[in-house]
Amino acid sequence: MKLIGIGIDVVEVDRVRSSLDEFGERFLQRIFTPAEQEYCQRQKRPEIHLAARFAAKEAISKAFGTGIGKEIGWLDIEIIRRESGEPEVKLTGAAKSFAEKRGASEVMVSLSHAQHYAAANAVVMGE
Repeated sequence: MKLIGIGIDVVEVDRVRSSLDEFGERFLQRIFTPAEQEYCQRQKRPEIHLAARFAAKEAISKAFGTGIGKEIGWLDIEIIRRESGEPEVKLTGAAKSFAEKRGASEVMVSLSHAQHYAAANAVVMGE
């Protein structure tokens, strides 16, 4: 396997909370898949988990060298939770096509969050 890219991102939880307060459902539906929204809303502090997923999507797009935009959209990356608790990346749509073009075979992500910040690291590997 070869390393295609790595990415990191840190998000202020208050920034996500402010976006939720100002834009509500519009913000959620633009950035997070229904499954992500459902998981985060079940948590004691949803904004922390949303911030971690926001950071993960940014970190993954950076690992691909594109950022969020033309090649990869917010909803093309989904962070799901395995039974073991570890996060798993699911690519769909434009992100899946872009990953295939780049020869990516695995996208790994690690999430972390505290009271004020959420962070994510991403690694993209290929054959």
